Amino acid sequence: MRNAFLETLLEIAEGDTRVWLLCGDLGYSVLEPFRERFPDRFINVGVAEQNMMGIASGLALDGNVVFCYSIANFSTLRCLEQIRNDVCGHDCDVKIVSVGGGVAYGSLGYSHHALEDMALMRALPGMVVAAPGDLMEVRAATRVLAEHSGPCYLRLGKAGEPALHGSVPTVEVGKALPMREGDDVILLSTGGMLENALQAADFLDRSGISTGVVSVPFVKPLDAAYVAAAVQRAKLLCTIEEHGPFGGLGDAVSSCVARMPGARARLLTLNLAEGSTMDMAGGQDWFRMRGGLDASGIAAAVADALGKALARFPDAAQS
Repeated sequence: MRNAFLETLLEIAEGDTRVWLLCGDLGYSVLEPFRERFPDRFINVGVAEQNMMGIASGLALDGNVVFCYSIANFSTLRCLEQIRNDVCGHDCDVKIVSVGGGVAYGSLGYSHHALEDMALMRALPGMVVAAPGDLMEVRAATRVLAEHSGPCYLRLGKAGEPALHGSVPTVEVGKALPMREGDDVILLSTGGMLENALQAADFLDRSGISTGVVSVPFVKPLDAAYVAAAVQRAKLLCTIEEHGPFGGLGDAVSSCVARMPGARARLLTLNLAEGSTMDMAGGQDWFRMRGGLDASGIAAAVADALGKALARFPDAAQS
């Protein structure tokens, strides 16, 4: 995902001299092409994310479009006051790009686990929160956010994620991307959970459970119109996110459904339990499996919620 972001940003910056890139002393082997092509529009601020947001706000107030790149916790928690007061307080055209959303940096421990970032960013006034599902969505979302006026948060995985769309999809701020149809359950996936959601859907369909999959690249604003239609059609909505239980996609959809009279579908929210990674380090796949976010865990949770039986989960489909 991070390489797809950088390649797209280079293309945007080639045609728009207002585009800047700031980083907090990381991105080595990734960001060098931007630095080499546009040295006058690249700043390595150092390990000083609070300063990075202040500089970005100043550049934006001077008419520029500024992308700030860092590991997810560092670009959100470490400089939250500056994002709130400087970026959002002045409606600055600053795009915060976080690499390593969820437990992508799981082996580095809790300091690098981003499980509260979407909650924080959703709470900020005027902030658009995007979590693309694959590298194709990253390419589309990067362009859309560059054109969007105002603060934006772009949550990426790390590297090596597969392309799940056959081509770059058409993406609009606040719109969901249906991937496959189904009427028993609709899986609403955000960020890097999309591959596991699609694998779980294959198995659920083979078990006689009609399963739809929707990628939700924008958690704020949420596609309320799609949710409204889905709750009338399906028996169960299931949100899937590599995030903590509070403030992310599950809460966004829950709040949306609670305001809808006569909603037919029940809601199941799948995430990483509160505090479940605090004293642990491990690989991303291990954390997902432990937290029930691998394909087999998703399928089992959905079947249980529907009171259905599952056939044996094939080894090849496990995460």
